Amino acid sequence: MSHLRSFNTALRTYHGRIPGPGTGRTPFSNLRPGHPTTPLSPLTPKRTNYNIPIVPADALPNPPDEPEGPPKKKPGSDEEPFRIGPTAFKMFEAALTTFASVGILGAVGYGYTVYYKRMVLSKIEHAFEPGDPVLDLAAVAKQQSTPTGDKELVDDEGHRQHWVLREEQGVIDNIVSGKLKGQYYLLVGEKGTGKSSMLIDAMAKIDGEGCAMLEAHADPEIFRIRLGKALDFEFHEDNIGSLFSIRGPRDASALLDIERSFNKLEKVALKRRDKVGRPLILIINSTHLLRDDVPGRDLLELLQQRAEAWAAGNLMTVIFNSDDYWVYERLKQYATRMNIMPILDLSKPRALEALKNYRSKYKGEIPPTQPILEQVYDMVGGRLSFLARVAKSPDMLKTCEEICRMEKTWFLNKCWILGEEMDDDVMDQQKYASAAMVLAKALVEREKAMERCYDPVKGHILPQMPLHEARQVMTRADFIQDYDSINVFTIDSSAMVRADSVPMMNAFREICAQEGFDEHLEATLERISAIESLGRTRELTIKDLWHKGQYRVKMEDAKGRSSGGLVFEVVPKEGEGEDGDGDGDKKGE
Repeated sequence: MSHLRSFNTALRTYHGRIPGPGTGRTPFSNLRPGHPTTPLSPLTPKRTNYNIPIVPADALPNPPDEPEGPPKKKPGSDEEPFRIGPTAFKMFEAALTTFASVGILGAVGYGYTVYYKRMVLSKIEHAFEPGDPVLDLAAVAKQQSTPTGDKELVDDEGHRQHWVLREEQGVIDNIVSGKLKGQYYLLVGEKGTGKSSMLIDAMAKIDGEGCAMLEAHADPEIFRIRLGKALDFEFHEDNIGSLFSIRGPRDASALLDIERSFNKLEKVALKRRDKVGRPLILIINSTHLLRDDVPGRDLLELLQQRAEAWAAGNLMTVIFNSDDYWVYERLKQYATRMNIMPILDLSKPRALEALKNYRSKYKGEIPPTQPILEQVYDMVGGRLSFLARVAKSPDMLKTCEEICRMEKTWFLNKCWILGEEMDDDVMDQQKYASAAMVLAKALVEREKAMERCYDPVKGHILPQMPLHEARQVMTRADFIQDYDSINVFTIDSSAMVRADSVPMMNAFREICAQEGFDEHLEATLERISAIESLGRTRELTIKDLWHKGQYRVKMEDAKGRSSGGLVFEVVPKEGEGEDGDGDGDKKGE
């Protein structure tokens, strides 16, 4: 026991204290590796200055248990415990990170795609809700006062009152409101007959609900932009799917973008048919502005195909508005559900009533006398655009003269003939002009042969002729379409050709009644024929025959013996000198 106390005392002296239980240290934990230890004598305890109590050996704390590690390998066993190396762990971690990143990117991209498609359909549906930009531009709902300061153009319900109401307005109202379905329509008429105004008024009565209207253009790209504005469709230009590595629609032509917009529009129309039961209305105004070339015809064919399919399914009613006849010719080839609505000038009673109502109601004047109203109608006819200008003018007769003079100037600037002195460089333009003058003269002559050209009820009866006959008169088949586009002649839906308006027919009469017009026209036609003849003729001149020159031709037989000959020389014509040119003559020897 004494030896144990000495060892205990020496240990306390070296460490200063014995670690208590739970300290995690053993009595020898402070000894550094390689630290020299001096053996203590068990008999001679070392004196210390510390008064440290002596602890019995059985009271010393037990050393902490060693942590459980992997199972030790049994002696004689070759089995190794399963361990994941650091390289394999890093590979697994990288693969898991990549998989999670791709999964999150795919989920977000798919969610955005679903959201974007729903948003596109929602925007198109919003485009057919009440209110339309066309109505805002036309200021139908805001037009509360006239230029004179009164407030009678809008009724109590906010609808515009008409100073003249056409007979076709009721039918167009039923079409735009969706009551008439199963067909698509083509409105054909001269410029200024009120086609666009009737369509806008019909839209205003229903506040544009279920309607969309756009203006056509010759450039398909501009047509695409206007269609997108009317349908509130961005053609995927606002799609940010590329951020999620989702490829958007490939860049293509304007026709392909228009086809895509119609695919989206068809989904909205199907949903509306099941929900509301009425078709959507798509109005394409100024269809004649499309060019009659390959891109323009392709675009018109695309529009007609969609119109036919939508009309068959009661999904949508398409309304084409055109001033020119060639649109009708193109659509007629494949039309099965197309309905033609010709919009003509007002009849005489309705035109006189419209003038009287406008002057008395909106100008606050005493209605003009009947002779003045009839004189106005005789000069400008029942064209609505002309009547509107005359009705707003303080001097109606003077305005009528200005309109007639303007129409005559337009015709002369486009189609006047130059006569016999014209240069051959302008032959192509003069062919165009002379054909128009020939047709105008033919219409004037046909008017003289008519039994009557004025009806007390209908008003003016303009002379007209079938389209094929007009082409025969002009001896050209391609010019009549250009005349229709510049509003000189017009072709109605029955393929009848006549003057574009009453002032234009008045211009025809004045021009053909000018002194010497027939001779001037005939001289122009002869000059054109002479230029064409010169272009087709080739002249051959033999200079050796000038000044009594001769050609002597000698003939020999097979043996070289002379068997005759002839002389080729010029013989002067009767009345010409000896040096005059004449036809060749042959003399035999």
